[in-house]
Amino acid sequence: MTSFLPQSCFRQLARPSLTRRTPGFIAPELTRYQQTQCFSSTPRAQSRIGGAAISIPTEVSLKFLDLPRTGGRGQTKDQPKVAIEVTGPLGQLTHNIPSFVTVEHDESARKATLSVQDSSLPHQRAMWGTTRAHLQNLVLGVSEGHICILSLVGVGYRASVESTATTKEPEYPGQQFVSLKVGYSHPIELGVPKGVTASTPQPTRILLQSTEKQVVTQFAAEIKEWRKPEPYKGKGIFINGETIRLKAKKIR
Repeated sequence: MTSFLPQSCFRQLARPSLTRRTPGFIAPELTRYQQTQCFSSTPRAQSRIGGAAISIPTEVSLKFLDLPRTGGRGQTKDQPKVAIEVTGPLGQLTHNIPSFVTVEHDESARKATLSVQDSSLPHQRAMWGTTRAHLQNLVLGVSEGHICILSLVGVGYRASVESTATTKEPEYPGQQFVSLKVGYSHPIELGVPKGVTASTPQPTRILLQSTEKQVVTQFAAEIKEWRKPEPYKGKGIFINGETIRLKAKKIR
């Protein structure tokens, strides 16, 4: 008989019977389940990363700078209004803060907390944790610095840091170059970016240091591109203790 009724009418007829048959102790849980989204049973919560406070060392200072407003066509809707200048023993870095993010600095407790205007918006929730991570990297960069250790695994693989290069011209005065020997017939020379210090404590180790995490990790990725780790013999360039699972050898 239900085949002759529309699906919407059948639901209206079946709903009262379902409510009468539901036991009393299940009714509150059923009501809560109907209010939640169909694809998730967990309620929304604030960002676990963005809500965490940032510890400011005693040798690091924060300074808030007001940015000038630029108008005109082609500008994005969200324009940063405030920039944070982080100063420490290793240098000074600046980062622009989105307009919907508020940074509160407690100088007595040496803590910095971030909040957003509307945490229900996906974009603001995403940038909440991202901005907090950027600020944390700035504090660590000017106080301790960021390090990347590259390991060269392979027969004859080695690296060295040279003051001059035969295939490239220096981009700034005093630029150093990382020379790689990883199985190519031609020399591989990579210019060290400004602000990054490169050294080779061992012929198969490259140590990169910088106050900016993005710059040092990007340069490490460029070095790794010349010989990515392969899963058959485990040869390649590994970053910060990176490992790879070897594949089983084929037996014919």
